[in-house]
Amino acid sequence: MATQSYDIAVIGLGPGGEHVAGELASAGLSVLGVDHRLVGGECPYWACIPSKMMVRAGGSLAEARRVPGLAGHTGEVVPDWAPVAKRLRDEATDDWDDRVAVERLTDKGVTFVRGTGRIVDAHEVEVDGETYSIGRGIVVNTGTNPLIPPIEGIEEVDLWTNRDLVEARELPRSMVILGGGAIGCEFGQVLARFGVAVTIVESGPRLLATEEPEASDRLQKVFESEGVQLRLGATATKVTGGDGEVELTLEDGSTVSGERLLVATGRRVDPAATGLDRVGVDPTAHSVPIDDRCRVTDGVWAVGDITGKGAFTHVSMYQAGVVVRDILGQDGPAADYRALPRVTFTEPEVGAVGLTEAKAREQGIDVRIGSVPVPSTSRGFVRGPGNEGIIKLVEDASRGVLVGATTMGPAGGEVLGAVSVAVHAEVPVETLRSMIYAYPTFHRGIETALADLT
Repeated sequence: MATQSYDIAVIGLGPGGEHVAGELASAGLSVLGVDHRLVGGECPYWACIPSKMMVRAGGSLAEARRVPGLAGHTGEVVPDWAPVAKRLRDEATDDWDDRVAVERLTDKGVTFVRGTGRIVDAHEVEVDGETYSIGRGIVVNTGTNPLIPPIEGIEEVDLWTNRDLVEARELPRSMVILGGGAIGCEFGQVLARFGVAVTIVESGPRLLATEEPEASDRLQKVFESEGVQLRLGATATKVTGGDGEVELTLEDGSTVSGERLLVATGRRVDPAATGLDRVGVDPTAHSVPIDDRCRVTDGVWAVGDITGKGAFTHVSMYQAGVVVRDILGQDGPAADYRALPRVTFTEPEVGAVGLTEAKAREQGIDVRIGSVPVPSTSRGFVRGPGNEGIIKLVEDASRGVLVGATTMGPAGGEVLGAVSVAVHAEVPVETLRSMIYAYPTFHRGIETALADLT
C-alpha cells in the first residue's frame, strides 16, 4: 500500500531528469525525485565536464610542444597529472559529492529520495520497499551503464571504465583501450599526451565509425603522429591479466598488452531494472521506444540516453523541455532530431550535425557535396601546426537545403553552430551563399565549402 502521494515521480536525476523535476516543482506540482547514484548523473561527475577538463589539459601540453623555440629547443614540456586530478576532484565534482545538486532540487520543492526506483504501474512507484502513489505521471531518466563485451576472460581482469579513469590519482604507464568511438578517442589522445603508451583496439575498419570517413582518416593520421598505436579491424577474442599487465588476444592471433585495460565499447540499457517492462517495454530492448512527446505510454515519459536518440546531455535536456511542456499542457514543438548536433572533443574536434553523405544516399536523397580542408583556409593558415580538419556539407540538391555537415578542426564544435541552424531551419543554400562571413575565422570555411557544392 502506498504511503505517500505525489503528482509526478522522476526516476533518475541525470541532467534531463533533474530539469524535469525542478521545472515541474517550480510550476506547483508535487514531485518525487529518485536516484540511487549522484544527482546530476554521469555528465558532471564522470563524463562531459571532467573529461573536457582532461582534454583541455592535454591540449595545453600539445600546444606548448608546438611552440618554436620551446619544445625540443630551450626547454622540455613535462606532463604532470597531479594538478589535473586535483581539478577534477575539487572543481568538477566536489570530490564526487552531490550535496549542492540535491539542495538545488529541494530548494525548488522537490522531495528527494536516494534509492533504486522501480515502476509498479503507471500510477505507482517503489523505492527500496517503500511505495508511492503517483497521480499525474512518471518520468524515467535512468541513463545507461558501460557495456562490457562478452570476451573470454574479461570479467577476470581489473578493467577500467570512464569512471575509473576520471577518478584516477595516477596514470598507468600503458593503456589498452577497447573501442575507437568518441570515448575511446578522447581518452586515448589525452592519455598519450600525458605520456601513457596507448593502444586503441577497434573492431571496425576506422575510428568514429558513425562519422564521415574523411574525418576518421584525418583523425587516424593525427593519432599516429602523436604515437597512439591503432589496431583497426581487430576483434578481441580473449583477455588475460597478471603481474601488472593485461593482454588482449586478437582474432588474427596477435596480442596487445598494457598495464591497464579501458573498456569504451558503448553503453547498455536495462529497461527491466526500472520496471519499464511493467508498462509494456521489452525488457531486452536496446532503447526505450518513445513518441514525439517522449511518451512511453499513457502517464509514462522517458528522456536521455535510454531513449536511443543520442547519448548526449543536450539530447536529454532537449527532451526534458518537451516533457515539461507536455505534462503542463503548454504549446510547443514536438521532438525533432533531424538536426541533432554531436561533437567528439579530440584535437581536432569532430563536429557533425544531421546526416552523413552515406546516410543521405541511403535515404535516396539527391546528394551534393561541398568541402574544404581547414589547412587551406585563411584561419587554418594562420593557425599553422594543429590545423588539421575539414568542413564538409551535405546538400539535398532537389530542395536546395543542407541535410548534414561536418566541421572538423580547431573549435570544430563551435563552428558547428552555424550549420546546425542551417540544417534545423532548412535555410536555402542560396541564402547561405549570400551571407557575409567574418574574416579570418574558421567558420568562413563554410563559405568555401558552399562554393564547392557539386
